[in-house]
Amino acid sequence: MLINVQKSCCLRIGPRSHVSCAPITCTLGAALAWVDEVRYLGVFMKRSRVFKCSLDHAKKGFYRAANAIFGKVGRIASEEVVLQLIISKCIPILLYGLEACPLVKSDLAALDFVINRFFMKLFKTNNIDIVKSCQLHFNFDIPSALWVKRVKRFNEKFSATNNTFCKITESSRVHVMFV
Repeated sequence: MLINVQKSCCLRIGPRSHVSCAPITCTLGAALAWVDEVRYLGVFMKRSRVFKCSLDHAKKGFYRAANAIFGKVGRIASEEVVLQLIISKCIPILLYGLEACPLVKSDLAALDFVINRFFMKLFKTNNIDIVKSCQLHFNFDIPSALWVKRVKRFNEKFSATNNTFCKITESSRVHVMFV
């Protein structure tokens, strides 16, 4: 099989992830690059002792989309309209593919921080209590709550599939535990 060296790279995950690896050369003599982060199907994974996803690109994409919306309709439209646009256009960017990624509390807090900062900008406040009250008033689910729902739905669909490979891997697959 021919490998496109310009589009391929290597990423090390495991207890020795910090150790330098020998170059992997293809049949034509070109070496594959060892990288700290790789994008696969829109999800960024990073070099680590355990499988980890990088949230930096998702957060940047959210801010880019949210600022575009806010720049166009921010002070003209009502808060309800702006939040509905954020829910339909920006939250999917922030949470894309994360139901398949194991996130820890600090990852979920980082995702929630993004939303809290947007609420602070929208409602012109730095008070987190006001932000929480606004989220409750507008029935706005924070990303950590949405992620839990998405993971549950993902696990249900995964378990219900008739795919043979999924059935084989389901017994060895680690299900996300909710604390």
